[in-house]
Order: sequence, then structure tokens, then C-alpha cells
Amino acid sequence: MKLNILAGCLLAVTIGCNEAAEKKDTPPGNFGEDVAFLQQHLQNVVVLQSSQDSSRVVVTGDYQARVMTSTAGGNAGKSFGWLNYNLIASGKLGPHINAFGGEERFWLGPEGGQYSLFFPPGKPFDFDNWQTPGLIDTAHYAVHSQSAGEVTYRYAGSVQNYSGTTFRLGITRTIRLLNNAAIASRINTTLPEGIKSVAYETENVLTNTGDSAWQEEHGLLSIWLLGMFKPSPQTAVIAPFKNIPEARKHITDDYFGKIPPGNLLVKDSLLLFRADGKARGKLGLSPQVAKSGAGSIDLDNNTLTVLFYDVVPDGRYVNSKWELQKEPFKGDAVNCYNDGPLADGSQMGPFYEVESSSEARALKPGESLTYRQVTMHFEGSREALQKLATQLWQLPINDVQQFLQTK
Repeated sequence: MKLNILAGCLLAVTIGCNEAAEKKDTPPGNFGEDVAFLQQHLQNVVVLQSSQDSSRVVVTGDYQARVMTSTAGGNAGKSFGWLNYNLIASGKLGPHINAFGGEERFWLGPEGGQYSLFFPPGKPFDFDNWQTPGLIDTAHYAVHSQSAGEVTYRYAGSVQNYSGTTFRLGITRTIRLLNNAAIASRINTTLPEGIKSVAYETENVLTNTGDSAWQEEHGLLSIWLLGMFKPSPQTAVIAPFKNIPEARKHITDDYFGKIPPGNLLVKDSLLLFRADGKARGKLGLSPQVAKSGAGSIDLDNNTLTVLFYDVVPDGRYVNSKWELQKEPFKGDAVNCYNDGPLADGSQMGPFYEVESSSEARALKPGESLTYRQVTMHFEGSREALQKLATQLWQLPINDVQQFLQTK
């Protein structure tokens, strides 16, 4: 269950991405400037906008219907997604992966193992042979339909796994902006006065377009959603889990070496994980303990982020470890990552990530797997954020502050 690489953003690939990129002296500073930057360098940029408030989301089909960033404050508002400005501006593609950034990207799993989508059949599981499939890295997804608050993209293609099985598939991805009523309904409380918010749902549909059923013994696919966000010295990722007996056996905290105690706190049924972009570390939660509602609190900027997704406790979740596996369907449902310098001192970020995955299913011809995720950002006073943190996680913000002050 232990991955040897962060989903799509790690190891020496960062060097190649940065060396290929052109330097930009002054990066954009707010949402409007981010949109203008993306429009300057990309062809397909869609801004979803509410008529009721200042919430906005920007998406691009150039990067596989990726949500690049969002804001609760209009063009002058904070921009929540981390963007790799240098790589985007370069207009160049690198080997292995093109880590453009963005606060929710569509991927497919597994990454490693005998059913890997990232390694050619029979090749060693090492970085030289690791390659992100084009349909989730360089492909352009076409707009199928669009309105002020919703856009749908479609893509048809195929991918081969390590065992030599070819999957013909269709991808449909819809991004829709949510209003305050939908937000309040999802968090089961009215929004505190003075809170600004932005929320969107993505509906991701994977369809078997081939003429034969997908079979477990030949490998299955999962939908994998990964978000890259801006870190700060006062940001902590919050990951809720089921506090069952021996719950810690279902939580992995040593993907890149053991996360030190100063960067990780287990509090009741919550994991608090430092997200400062200064020390690489990754968490994984199995479906036996993972709960919906992972997110983060940024006390520097008085913002709170939460993601909602479905977890199937007894589902098959693909294992992405870089080896031939004994249990290829005993993988993670939720992952969290804090970026930091590599051994050679290079770094692509800084950023932090919150990721979720669907279960894997043996789809018959014409059958589909649908996986939804909702991302919400809130900004406001400390008092208002405390009300939300209590509703979502029963978490005193002072506990977060004390944790972040401890090293």
C-alpha cells in the first residue's frame, strides 16, 4: 500500500520540468491575474461564475479538464490553486510528467504494480521507465456543453497496463459551481455571517467502450483526483478517520521516510499534518478507516478548505506501490502530501496536496463508473472559521495553532 512516488509530482521529474521552463519574474497575485495568465498561454480556458456572489472557478481542456484555481472574492480575490507558472509559460512538454499544477486534476490508477498504467510491460519499476499516460497528461479534452456555472468535457482513448491489457475507454468530466444553498446543505449548517465561499463539484465518468468486460485478474482502473494548493507556515491538513481498534495499521505515514512528530499529530479521530511546503511527507488512509471530509486550515490567510467524496469501506482500491504486489487491490482511498526539497535541494513547489480515489470496478462493455468530489473554500474571521471547523471536524482552531507552533 506504500507508494514510492507522490501522485504525479515527485522525484527528479521536478528538475526536468523546471529546467525546461522559462522564468517569470512576477507571478500573478490574485484570481483575475491567474485567469489572464492562463488565457495568455492556453487555448481552452473556461471561467465559471456565479450571479449571486463573487465565487469563480477556472478550468482548461488543454490540461484534461483540470480545475486550475478558484476564488471566493472575484477577480481581486485570493486564488486557491497552486500553478506551475514557469512550466505553463514555457509551452514545452517534458519527459515522464508535465506537472502544470491545478487544484483538481483527473487521473487514473494504479500507478505501480502488475496492473500499473505508468510502466511499459516487463520493464523495471524505476524512474527511467515511469511515464504518465498521455490521456491524463498531454491530451486535450473537448468541451461537450457549457453554461455560466457548468462545463462538461469528453475524451475517448485507450491505455495499456503493465500486464499488457488494453483498456478502451471514454471519459466524461463535468465541473459545476455550487451556490450557498448547496454548500449549506452539504455541510449541514448555515454559513456563518461574514464568510465568503466558493464550492464546485466534479462528476467524473469512466466508461468501458471496448467489446469485452474488464476483469480483476487482468487489472482494473480507478478514478484518481489530485489537488495542489498553496502552503503557508500556518497551514495544516486535516484528515478525519474512523477510530476503530488498530486504526493506525490502516494509516501509512512513511512513504518518504517517517513523518516526524512535529509535522504530524493524531488527535482523537483526526490527523493534523503540517502543510508548509518545506518537508516532503505523505499520508495514506485505507478505505477501512478513511472518511469523507479531508481538507485544511490556513491561519495565515484565515481560510478553510474541505473536500467531500465517497469511500467504500469494503471496496477494491488499487495499490500503486512500485513492485509486483501480493495485494493489488489493497490501496489507499485518501492521500495527503506536503511538498519539500529533494535530496539534491531542488523543488518543484512549494505546494501541498489532498487526493481521493474511487474504488475499482470490473466494468462490462458500455458500463460506467461515476465518481464525484466536492471542493469548498471558505475565508472569513477566525470566529466564523471556528464555527465551520467545529461543524466539520469538532476541532478547536487553537489546537491547530498550538500544533503548528510545535516543532
